[in-house]
Amino acid sequence: MLKKDQILGALPKSRDTYKNFYKIAWPSALEALLVAMIGVVDTIMVGTLGTGAIAAVGITIQPKFILLAMIFSLNIGITAVTARRKGQGNQKAANKTVRAGIIISAVLSVLMSVLGFLFAGPILTVAGADSSYLSDAVIFFRVLMFSIPFQSLNLTINAAHRGCGKTKISMTTNIISNIINIIFDYLLINGIGFFPKLGVAGAALATTLGAFAAFLISLNTLFRKNGYLSFYQKAGWPFHIGGIKASSKEDQESYLKEVIQPIMKVSSSAFVEQVFMRIGFFAYAAIIARLGTLEYETHVICMNILTLSFCFGDGLSIAASALVGQNLGAKRPDISIIYGKTGQRLAFLISCIIFLVFIFGRSFLVSLFTKEADIISLGAGIMILAALGTHLQTSQVVLTGCLRGAGDTAYVAGVSFISVALVRPLLTWLLCYPVGFGLYGAWVALLIDQCFRFVTSYHRFSGGRWAKIAL
Repeated sequence: MLKKDQILGALPKSRDTYKNFYKIAWPSALEALLVAMIGVVDTIMVGTLGTGAIAAVGITIQPKFILLAMIFSLNIGITAVTARRKGQGNQKAANKTVRAGIIISAVLSVLMSVLGFLFAGPILTVAGADSSYLSDAVIFFRVLMFSIPFQSLNLTINAAHRGCGKTKISMTTNIISNIINIIFDYLLINGIGFFPKLGVAGAALATTLGAFAAFLISLNTLFRKNGYLSFYQKAGWPFHIGGIKASSKEDQESYLKEVIQPIMKVSSSAFVEQVFMRIGFFAYAAIIARLGTLEYETHVICMNILTLSFCFGDGLSIAASALVGQNLGAKRPDISIIYGKTGQRLAFLISCIIFLVFIFGRSFLVSLFTKEADIISLGAGIMILAALGTHLQTSQVVLTGCLRGAGDTAYVAGVSFISVALVRPLLTWLLCYPVGFGLYGAWVALLIDQCFRFVTSYHRFSGGRWAKIAL
């Protein structure tokens, strides 16, 4: 995997490399799968309400992610910095990082949830919601806004744990969260027993209850006396909070140098990336929504299926990010390269399996969400395009994880701007309308976007400049 001039010392055995990667990756992959299942379960159960219900829920996805863009970018910085401090053996700085992240995440998430609640109607109208389901979409979105602070804090705490390689913690929180979400989806959407029939509002409320439970569990992990990340560790706080004793003036000043500046260095570029991605995804969804309710519901279903396949790549990406960051902190970029290439190999194997499942099970997979023949027929065709992109998507997600773990988020942001914010929406409009490919055109544009991001991320990783970034 390495050239002779890249080797800086003793290298781990191949078996140990895969073992370490697997140890972090499988909980992350399962966690990502469970998070994606929330959307899938909501979509399947809401689909029982009739035509338009799936579109009402689906149209809220990208607006929600736009509101969470700052949280996602903050968490990328927290994971990268925590991993680097872990590799350096600096436990105190790692604890400072998670504490600062909690405060920032709380403030940002409350602000975003209030804005989303107040401007739900205009936001969803711009997103392309049709008048036939706009009222349901607004109801769902407003109830969903109550989950944003809980979800954000849960994600932030787990981002810090991931940086330390503790991926089982976030997996556990999401297992419990999903169980709660599914139970209340069943009880509240159609009204079971003495529970009221709340329709799409019931699905959003179930998601909120699940997010609240996940937050409580993840918060509890920071009250373990022997935990690497723990409130019992003497790391202080950035400033005085209620009855919590503030750190010394020197400790507070060190937050700026050890925590805030490194987080901002990574998160600022990551935020630009998130903005470009979310604008691109938002425009992409809005263009497709204007094709009609049938086409958009088909798109939502196929994206739900595709998202489930992404989970395996996301798990590998999280493992790559943590292991790359930790070994850069330990001054072993050669081992970081090994873990990056290990992730690529595993990504290829997994994508081969996903490809076969999509090709041979495409009609069955779509039929799990709806019984409408037109949607199943169109969706089966779209799933062929989804299958063709599995190799590109899984590999580029792992490579991007390596770059993020190293703090090379500026490059990733540039690629996202070109590919997601410009190329994908423009090609989608061109292929859907002037060329007349309809929904197929949108998925061809998605395939081209994935190809571009794979080529650029592979080129950057192979160049090695990411290994020289200081945090």
